[in-house]
Amino acid sequence: MEVTKFVQFREKVVDNCSKIILGKEEAIEKIAVSFLCNGHVLLEDVPGTGKTMLFRAFAKTVGGDFKRIQFTPDVMPSDVTGINFYNMKMGDFELRKGPVFTDVVLADEINRATPRTQSSLLEAMAEHQVSIDGTTYPLPENFMVAATQNPLESHGTFPLPEAQLDRFFMRLSLGYMTRKEELAVMARENTADLIEKLGCVVTAEEIADLKEAYHTVTVAEPVAEYIMDIIELTRNHGDVLIGASTRGAIALYEASQVLAAFRGRDFVLPEDVKELAPAILAHRLTYRGVYGQEEGAVLFNKILNEVAVPTEERE
Repeated sequence: MEVTKFVQFREKVVDNCSKIILGKEEAIEKIAVSFLCNGHVLLEDVPGTGKTMLFRAFAKTVGGDFKRIQFTPDVMPSDVTGINFYNMKMGDFELRKGPVFTDVVLADEINRATPRTQSSLLEAMAEHQVSIDGTTYPLPENFMVAATQNPLESHGTFPLPEAQLDRFFMRLSLGYMTRKEELAVMARENTADLIEKLGCVVTAEEIADLKEAYHTVTVAEPVAEYIMDIIELTRNHGDVLIGASTRGAIALYEASQVLAAFRGRDFVLPEDVKELAPAILAHRLTYRGVYGQEEGAVLFNKILNEVAVPTEERE
């Protein structure tokens, strides 16, 4: 396998998105990992940190169409998926597709929508298809849901249920820029104008090739056992009520393969697994007691550090 293709893909995507969002190379890399694994991303952060602009930039970078849904309590499922309406001129029903029919759809402030509307995304996320009035319509091959929510505000929100959280491949947080980066952002031209000038840096053929190729990255038995040790500890730990699912285990396995390839290797190291585990697994757990995002992250890292890391050298 030519890992140079992955290295070049990673460099092109990160460099292009970094023209819009400064200093967030690690988050951009993880979004690229999720994208190649056909996963969806939940971005939790305070308002104004560039969440929407990052996904707009990422969509343009990979040559995908982008649509945004501003979730509020009065948004209906049909506002997301679409509806069959009666066309008076044609004298028949006609499908009006919703914004979910795109490559990258941003579910902005997803926790402000009612559970019924939130669940309208589940079929799209799991099956890459949408059912409307008994008819199933396929979504684009590179379909991706990018959702945002404010972890600090709870008034007028509907927390995502565990089953829906488990559908998100990763949960990430951008955080604030450094002082130097923020000064540069304040002095530059309007971000919307910069995004308009942003071009696609990868081809559809390149994306399809990498989505197939990453499966050939070697995961040695000790590394696979390390992944399962983490998964099993989350299921048996005293501070965890519900541990990581099999879906989470598969996600960690595949994401580690892509990250290893991004780093120029055709084999996975335990360090790859440990780096990705918080973003992939922490949001899938149900902790005993009440834990916010920060408290849950601290507890998960404590659990992760309890798992012995394999130290055998690769032959």
